[in-house]
Amino acid sequence: MTEQEMVVPRHVGYIVDGNRRWAKKHGLPTYEGHLAGYNALKDVAFATLDAGVEYMSIYIFSTENWNRSQEEIGNLMKLVLRLFTTDAKIFDDYNIRLKVLGEREGLDPKIVKAILQLEEKTKHNTAGTLAICLNYGGQREIVDAVKKIVQSGAKAEEIDANLIAENLYGAEVPPVDVIVRTSGEKRLSNFMLWRAAYSEFIFLNKQFPEMTKEDVTAIIEEYSRRHRRFGG
Repeated sequence: MTEQEMVVPRHVGYIVDGNRRWAKKHGLPTYEGHLAGYNALKDVAFATLDAGVEYMSIYIFSTENWNRSQEEIGNLMKLVLRLFTTDAKIFDDYNIRLKVLGEREGLDPKIVKAILQLEEKTKHNTAGTLAICLNYGGQREIVDAVKKIVQSGAKAEEIDANLIAENLYGAEVPPVDVIVRTSGEKRLSNFMLWRAAYSEFIFLNKQFPEMTKEDVTAIIEEYSRRHRRFGG
């Protein structure tokens, strides 16, 4: 496919899946799977934004993931803190803007502080926005949006789809053009429920740690072949 034929989506959403299965397949502890996924995430993010995608969202920890073992949650949160502190310079090195979507309640105060600092530090970066869905649930996002609207004193007749969209987490993040899920699973798992109304879906039969830059190219090529009708 030539560059002229390529249609670059404005917003690509990734559902990270398969880290634990990758670790099991290789006879490694679960943490090693999450670490491999973390390393793959950086390559996927750079490749996606380098391709001209304006917004990339990544689903790394859902509100339901708190049901996992304390050891696994602890290891995941160490990687999260590493991304927002030790590895934070990546965002400026690549001119990437950070947005974190999700509930702050329940997160370690050190993580919350790091998020706020890094969002502020990168807010003027222009090479694309990485929206990290952390402690995120699509249903909770909509509920929280409705609560904000009610608290604002809006009348019932004033509430429409635009008003709800304006009150979502990171309201400037647009609808998702294409959602990619790894590991062969074919479900949304509470990801971007409002923004996914007309999303295209691509399901890959590989674990997330196996993702490469070439996969990103293939995803955009596949998206370019789709004909989006938006109900028309």
